[in-house]
Order: sequence, then structure tokens, then C-alpha cells
Amino acid sequence: MRSTPALLLAAALAATALTACSSGSGDDPDTLKVSFKQSTDNSVKVMDDYLAGVKKQFEKAHPGKKVDLVPVKAPDSEYYTKVQQMLRSPKTAPDLVYEDTFLINSDITSGYLKPLDPYLAKWKDWDRFIDTAKAAARGEDGKTYGVPDGTDTRGLWFSKDVFAEAGLPADWQPRTWDDLLAAARTIKEKVPGIIPLNVYTGKPVGEGATMQGFQMLLYGTGDGSGDPLYDKASKKWIAPGKGFADALSFVETVYEEKLGPEVSDALDPNIMTRVRGELLPEGRLGIALDGSWLPQDWLPGSGHEWPEWSEELGLAAMPTQHGQAPGKVSMSGGWAWSIPAKASNPDLAFEFIETMQTKANARKWYVANSGIAVREDVAADPAYVDAQPGTAFFTGLVAHTHYRPAYPAYPKVSTAIQEAMEGVTTGDRSVTEAVRDYDSALREATDDQVVDK
Repeated sequence: MRSTPALLLAAALAATALTACSSGSGDDPDTLKVSFKQSTDNSVKVMDDYLAGVKKQFEKAHPGKKVDLVPVKAPDSEYYTKVQQMLRSPKTAPDLVYEDTFLINSDITSGYLKPLDPYLAKWKDWDRFIDTAKAAARGEDGKTYGVPDGTDTRGLWFSKDVFAEAGLPADWQPRTWDDLLAAARTIKEKVPGIIPLNVYTGKPVGEGATMQGFQMLLYGTGDGSGDPLYDKASKKWIAPGKGFADALSFVETVYEEKLGPEVSDALDPNIMTRVRGELLPEGRLGIALDGSWLPQDWLPGSGHEWPEWSEELGLAAMPTQHGQAPGKVSMSGGWAWSIPAKASNPDLAFEFIETMQTKANARKWYVANSGIAVREDVAADPAYVDAQPGTAFFTGLVAHTHYRPAYPAYPKVSTAIQEAMEGVTTGDRSVTEAVRDYDSALREATDDQVVDK
């Protein structure tokens, strides 16, 4: 994105917006428009294939009805923008839209989504969903605006071959941040040509930098007694303190000591695709701080088949800063299916949700996309638990996980975090300067609803 001329980028976005405008619900009561995020990797068709199967089921059960799948192919940050453009008008709004739960409150506040409570009250399967997942799609008004299709956790993936060459243990589990950095330094010294550690950073990576990178650090600071970003008691955002500065210092260390990718690669918006599609499978990355969903790209038919991944990669929990209780940290998020406020066929849209979320279809989706189940009946099903290596490990991290404070101001707060990370990654700003600039951006983003801790 950084090398794309501004005018060319503007033209491309305008063209995409026009394309989206032709994909709205319209007035056809027999056609259901379902918009979803399509992978930017052409070989990854997990969502496409799953929805194609549900479409076939739905159309068979609803004679005369047609499901029109509307893929939006874009990196996360662009997907959010394009979806919001579509939701503004009944001419472009789909009947069903795939929402990242971190952005859902922003779309609720903008009036883009329809509350689902009347539908949920009549749907017996809603009782099967875990409470934390339900809360992720709940607005500040107490109403629910989406049905989650899974959650995720995050940890450390590491190459057993690289570790063996570096003399590091195959059952590695760092106890502190210093242990993690020590392993990266050992790889740099003993296995030249290998990227020791990847921590996502900067604005081009978007929410991936905030959540997979910074928050996995920030939520491991302090004593773990409260949310380090948002104070629920005062309903105010928390000014950056020592933990915030320490998390930025970690990022600065990774890139200053050249323990991570080249800065130009780290700030490439395609770095996430490269990590799971090239760097890990090709043994060119020692340690990756990343999510539970990576194996979906390595399954048969994915285009990046890697059946040996569970033998060649190890898994470790991300430690807290100094090994303080509980010793491990993870972040969880997820996506949900929502009905736009301007949808033409909302009743039919919810019936499609019900089809997607039968126990059998939900289990099929969790396995296909390496997701963490949010339905209790699926989470207890051996067909889910034993379906893939790593499922039990990442499900176990739910006990140590945290959820983002997904209030309306969060997207702006997240962007401010990315800017702070990018500044210390490139060396353009010191940690002190980045903290100062973040504090200023935080106060602007939240109308000065900030408290010192």
C-alpha cells in the first residue's frame, strides 16, 4: 500500500465502492444477499467453500429462494471501510454481513445494524452459545446485533527445526518476555538467514498489529487485576502508563536488534499472508506471535497444504512480562453475522443464520477455519476437539484470555496504538515520544474521556 500512488489508490477504492453498490439487497424478496470477507490469498477458499455448502442447503430447504454470495476481497482495514460504505444505503446494503466484533459497536452507534433480540428470543440454539461470545456482539444499549461464528486465541508458534539448529528445546515454554527475547537472540546468532521472531506492527497490518502484537504484550503487564486499556468503573479509557511503555519497548527491541523481519517487510500489508503462507511453512521464521486459526491455510485443498505442520511446529503460551500470575496471556476476538438496518430481507437473513449455526454446520466451520468453538455442545464434541492438532492447546488458552474493550471509540484507539508501534519500529520516534503522541491521540479519540491509573 505504501508504494501505491495516492491517485491510483483512490481510483481503486472508488472502483471497489462502485462494484459494491451494484451488490445491494435491492427489492427482490426471493434473493438473499450475503456479504463476507474473502481471503486475499487466492488459494484459500475456506469461507467460500463453507458458504457454498450452506447456500446449497438453504436453497433446497427454501424452494424459490436464491442466495447471492457477495465476497469482499480486501485486507482487514479496507474490508471494514468497504462494508461501512455498503451499509449506508438500502441500494448497497446486503441482507447479511460478516462483522469483526471489534468494530461492531462502531457500526451499531452509526445505526448500520439491526438488533436481533426478537429473533434470538425464538431461537432455541441461542442458549448453546457461551456468554462471553454473546457479549462480544452486544451493544451498549444491551441489545444483541450479531451471532458469533467462533472465537480465537493467540500464542507462540515456533519451528522445531530452527530450534534444534539453535540448540533450543523442543518443549520450549518461555516464562518471561526476557526468555522470549533470549530465544530470538540465540536464533539470530546460531541460525543466520532466519527471521528469529515476528511481532506484527504498524498501521499497514491494522488490527492484527494491535491485537496479535501490542495487546498480547500489554495484557501481560501489571498484576492482571483489570483491563489496561479501559476502566469499566469510570467508563473511561486509561492513559498510557508503565505497562504501555514497556510493551512499546519490547516492540522497539525486536526491530532495533533486528530480531524481526526487515522493517519494510514488517510494514507490508501482506505480511500476515506471508507468515502463514511462506515464512512458517518454508522454515524461514523461528517464532511467530500469532493466532489459533493458522492451520486453516495448511489443510488439504487450501493451496498451501502442509500436512506435516504439527510435527514441524511447536506451540507455547505467551508469557506475562515477568512471569507473574497467571503466567500466560492470550487475546480473543472473533467475527459475527449481522443483519444491516437497511437490509431488504431481514427475516430470510436470520433463517440463513439458523442454517449456518446448526450444530453440524457450526462444527464443520470451526474445524474448517481452525476456529475455537463458541457453542458449548460443539466444544464438548470429540469430533471437534480431536479434529486438528492444536485445537486442545488453543482452546485451553481461553482460561487465560482477554477481550478487547470494543466500545465505539475503540477503532480510533486501535489506530493510535498502531501509529505508536510503527513509530518505534521504524525508529522515527522514541518510546517516550510514542507514548506522548498516543496519549494525545487517545484523548482526541475519546473526547478526553481518559483516566490515569
